[in-house]
Amino acid sequence: MRAASAFRRATAAALRGQAGGPFCLMGPVQGCGSIPNLLYNAPLTKSSLPSANCLHNNVRGVASASAPTVKMLIGGKLRESKATEYFEVTNPATQELVSLVPLCTGSELDEAVDNAKDAFRKWRNTPIGTRSRVMFKLQELIRTHMDDLAANITMEQGKTLADARGDVFRGLEVVEQACGMATYQMGEIAENVSTNIDSYSIRQPLGVTAGICPFNFPAMIPLWMFPVATTCGNTMVMKPSERDPGAAMMLAEMALEAGLPPGVLNVIHGTHDVVNGICDHPDIRAISFVGSDVAGKHIYMRGSASGKRVQSNMGAKNHAVVMPDANPESAAAQLTGAAFGAAGQRCMAISTVVFVGDGSAIRDAIVEKAKALKVGAGTESGVEVGPLISKAAQARVESLVQSGVDEGASLLLDGRGVKPPGYEQGNFVGPTVLDGVKPTMRAYQEEIFGPVLCTMEVGSLDEAIEVVNANRYGNGTAIFTRSGAAARKFQNEVDAGQVGINIPIPVPLPFFSFTGSRGSFQGSSNFYGKSGVQFYTQTKTVTASWKDQDDIKGTAAQVVMPTSQKV
Repeated sequence: MRAASAFRRATAAALRGQAGGPFCLMGPVQGCGSIPNLLYNAPLTKSSLPSANCLHNNVRGVASASAPTVKMLIGGKLRESKATEYFEVTNPATQELVSLVPLCTGSELDEAVDNAKDAFRKWRNTPIGTRSRVMFKLQELIRTHMDDLAANITMEQGKTLADARGDVFRGLEVVEQACGMATYQMGEIAENVSTNIDSYSIRQPLGVTAGICPFNFPAMIPLWMFPVATTCGNTMVMKPSERDPGAAMMLAEMALEAGLPPGVLNVIHGTHDVVNGICDHPDIRAISFVGSDVAGKHIYMRGSASGKRVQSNMGAKNHAVVMPDANPESAAAQLTGAAFGAAGQRCMAISTVVFVGDGSAIRDAIVEKAKALKVGAGTESGVEVGPLISKAAQARVESLVQSGVDEGASLLLDGRGVKPPGYEQGNFVGPTVLDGVKPTMRAYQEEIFGPVLCTMEVGSLDEAIEVVNANRYGNGTAIFTRSGAAARKFQNEVDAGQVGINIPIPVPLPFFSFTGSRGSFQGSSNFYGKSGVQFYTQTKTVTASWKDQDDIKGTAAQVVMPTSQKV
């Protein structure tokens, strides 16, 4: 039994047994005492954690004895980095320092890639059933430690515990898909394409792949990447978000315990330099990325320029069209959750509602439901809207709200300045509703990535579709209606990759694929499902001729173009 795995299990049990409930984290919970940390092999105590408010950009020059450093995973071993700079991970509800993430060196990235390259030679030829059984064990471990993963996500990212469990579960579904990888990797065969000649195609792994993850889904997005990549026979170097790497490290450790051989999955940390190193490294064959527009476009262009496959999920501006015949109570409830859940930090959050005709009744209902949502630390009972990831994110959201007001929108609900008792230093913005928003406004054009809902009215379904299609993003959209004809017209004419009909967040289950489009995606194949398998594999076509020796004797050389025509 690996020592790291044993330590994780012991500390997970300790977490469940702490005073203050099963998830006693970094917030001001009485009786919390010394909090074991699953990743850093050191106890965290509330009293020992200094405030990070005075640090400009969360980067400091040396590691501090008062906070644990996050390890790398290279060649199956957890190791300290030789980095000279570290990124601070802070609890977004309290500003307390959780850990220090090393900005790994170029040589450490090279070492991770070398280990992945060496492991690929054997892993690619490991029977697909053996690879799939690793995923069966991994999904069991994830289920066992789901609450521990959720606790870590809430501490580092801020979302509520219930939402953090959902984060884990949606990733778990991709692991379950990977358990049946054999069917997805089947090739095709055509017999007798010419006399005694057969052709068949097979899917083979690429080699070393890389995953670059965002902060908003610390468990789900890593699980979109490495289970599919590795079960296809690839190896991976993964870079979690520097803001909340804990869940990814826990999952990587579980993958080792599940039987993933050393070097098949490696984890390094960093920001721009590491990302550029991944894009440029000659031994990395493919890059998966989820995150912002600026980073996504950069990674797609730089990675593609060096000959890599890249799949890049980027920003979004998801619209919900509400028809006059929509069920008002259902629409208001679903749109409230879709706009303000996870503090709006979802790439599939509904950020704009387009009412066809008079939408005042449903809009007023949304405002009332939003007022009732409890804002606070994700560890607190009954909290529905947690903090934003950083002070910079909070300031940006508040600035975009003000820009909407300055440009003529009506502020029906203002969530700025919310300070939940006991968490006054947190990065909180409460549910906010801007009405009368125009497509020319900055608050409409930019992805706000916060608990802010923009609303507008148009005269017809055709106008609503024009609004959606004129926006540069194409991640997802939804329509609320009781009319099959209106729904059919909408799904046919709207230009977005994922469409919900009376469902606000239509994220496909893994037997389909996540199919964002237009300005929300760059690349050749989407994440998970059949598209994910296509991304992580290359097709090889074999044409074979097996003839009796008697048929070969006396055969003349053929210098003309071969064809299937028998002369």
